[in-house]
Amino acid sequence: MRAETIETIAHECGFELAGVAPVDPPADFARYEEWVARGMAGEMRYLTDRRAELRRDVRNLLPNARSVICVGKLYNTPDPPRQQGDARVSRYAHGNQDYHVTMRAALERMTLRLLECEPFDWKICVDTAPLLERSLARQAGLGWIGRNTCLINEPLGSWFFLGEILTSLDLEPGSPPPDRCGSCTRCIEACPTDALVPSADGWQLDARRCISYLTIELRGPIPQDLRAGMGEHVFGCDICQDVCPWNARAPVTEDPAFASSTISLDGLAELSPEEFRQRFRNTPVARAKYAGLLRNAAVAMGNAGQHRDALEQMVEHPDPLVREHAEWALERTISQEEPVSRP
Repeated sequence: MRAETIETIAHECGFELAGVAPVDPPADFARYEEWVARGMAGEMRYLTDRRAELRRDVRNLLPNARSVICVGKLYNTPDPPRQQGDARVSRYAHGNQDYHVTMRAALERMTLRLLECEPFDWKICVDTAPLLERSLARQAGLGWIGRNTCLINEPLGSWFFLGEILTSLDLEPGSPPPDRCGSCTRCIEACPTDALVPSADGWQLDARRCISYLTIELRGPIPQDLRAGMGEHVFGCDICQDVCPWNARAPVTEDPAFASSTISLDGLAELSPEEFRQRFRNTPVARAKYAGLLRNAAVAMGNAGQHRDALEQMVEHPDPLVREHAEWALERTISQEEPVSRP
């Protein structure tokens, strides 16, 4: 099967990027092991338990795999007009559908189209599979891994979901493009929690300091020294991508599954558990869970400094996690309201 055929079918199935990676264990696995050993995965045990070793070789998932078809789906949407009091949500979660569903459905269509050309064994992987996705995408020629640790495609930027089809087909692999970050350090300088840290051969993401980790993956209290840096983010963060020069002309998706929407902080504070389930059950935001989202909203309110009434209600919340963050936020809000005394 020719690379042109794969790319054509991928585009017809809704993917903007497509390429082929070899199945050989990526050299990046050593860097991944070192990252885990430094504790930078935080509480994300799915990255550090027995599944960590599975990432060494894709044949742990499909024993007769001979190639990996890598694809990228654009999710970039313009920031919706934000009003005072609106929460900040990462662009990938703006839509009304979980991207895992969207990606898997498109990969299934693509697989069926490829099977019409030639029979093969296959396995679809979307985000949750134990693979080094960005390393495979880089080897397939989809882009380089930037200082912000995102995969960056030179003409299209970094706003992509990645997916894979492990296949028994012996396909000609692509080649990694050159790293074009140059001397730029905008992402490092812009990160308000200093989550991008130096490593022996470049930069790494310390997830324990990343706003996306703090608002999505962390289940307990958010460290107090990091709360102010979170701003008004309640789910994820796009700062290191927003400032990247390669995203200055990034195209915008027309897929309705990723349509922009806004959420007010006061509205989040008033959500009941059932309302949370109804509103977010089919979206990525559900991963934060009810108490986690209210915890995040309380921190965002404290940073905004204009939600005293809502916070006074939240300090009575039955969940201790929500109460503690609301108390912190209320104290911060009151201190911002107090006039500065002059000598």
